[in-house]
Amino acid sequence: MNLAYIPSPSTGVIELGPIPLRGYAFCIIIGVFVAVWFGNKRWIARGGKAGTVADIAVWAVPFGLVGGRLYHVITDYQLYFSDGENWVDAFKIWQGGLGIWGAIALGAVGAWIGCRRRGIPLPAWADALAPGIAFAQAIGRWGNWFNQELYGRQTDVPWALKISEGSNRVAGTYHPTFLYESLWCVGVALLVIWADRRFKLGHGRAFALYVAAYCAGRGWIEYMRVDEAHHVLGLRLNVWTAIVVFVLAVVYIVVSAKVRPGREEIVEPAAVALSKDTEDTEDGGNGEADDAEADGDGSGTRTAAGDAAAKEPEDDAGVAPQTAEKS
Repeated sequence: MNLAYIPSPSTGVIELGPIPLRGYAFCIIIGVFVAVWFGNKRWIARGGKAGTVADIAVWAVPFGLVGGRLYHVITDYQLYFSDGENWVDAFKIWQGGLGIWGAIALGAVGAWIGCRRRGIPLPAWADALAPGIAFAQAIGRWGNWFNQELYGRQTDVPWALKISEGSNRVAGTYHPTFLYESLWCVGVALLVIWADRRFKLGHGRAFALYVAAYCAGRGWIEYMRVDEAHHVLGLRLNVWTAIVVFVLAVVYIVVSAKVRPGREEIVEPAAVALSKDTEDTEDGGNGEADDAEADGDGSGTRTAAGDAAAKEPEDDAGVAPQTAEKS
């Protein structure tokens, strides 16, 4: 019997009157918010405009959710389309089931559309968002804790996750793979932030580093899981996916560094134009002040008194003879 373990919540839903607050959805929403907020800070630091990340996320997030759900349903179709299952459950995203591979792939399509509409390069936007996505995944994985899903093999370690009896699960203590992946994602985010500052990553290489680092962790974490999954040559499908995507990400980093070294100097032309207009306006204002200062009494304002003072010597010269004649 374990003396120490991580308890699972008794329910993943909190009823707020007629509105059900689902822990899984709540974690996803918080993760999206953190990714956009942190990505916006990085985008501004790169020379972009505030709000651009959020505008593009309006396209990327819905595409990502659809892609994540499609990947899950396709790779675990037996949960929805086999005998005795209800295919309508495939649309119940709040019950869990988002594949990160599909979310990133289709989310990138949405981001590409948003970037084209704003006239900015997708790789630069992805670089700015990369660590935020990792943080979002770290938060989103706690949704699996609320649903008591995606745990690993049985164990009696002090940090084991206690699972209660339920549909398609047996009570016991298991490896908390959701926690392992959450902590790994935090480490990935910190790695990308450090590497980006140290090596000035550009042209999508920061995003590729995030992908490669995530896949490296997902491979061994996936290997620990015991939930039903398709196997290819003795390995779970997601393990193979992690291996293939890892290799592609590393190849991209190497090739991109040779073909397009350095980092983009301009990530958002509209931000540069706005900055230039602001500088021109300020310079124009200073020029007018300088012109005004050169005229009149030196205070920058020409007044009637100043004009009179300027003419005073001439007037005195004309008045003096008339005064002498009268005397």
